[in-house]
Amino acid sequence: MPLAEIKVIEGVFSEAEKKLMIERVTDALVSIEGETLREKTVVIVEEVKSGGWGFGGKALSTEDVKKLRAGS
Repeated sequence: MPLAEIKVIEGVFSEAEKKLMIERVTDALVSIEGETLREKTVVIVEEVKSGGWGFGGKALSTEDVKKLRAGS
């Protein structure tokens, strides 16, 4: 049973965007593993609390990620 985990910071992506992530990641996996495993493929989108994720030694907030998404 294939499993993909996607972690995002809370409050950045809408429910529709998270649904789209699930659909497209499932499609990508099925393109490799075969259609017969579609119903067995699990995709989990987990939201991490604002400030609970960081890189380069800096914790990121929801607002930080929204700015990154906007290209600023």
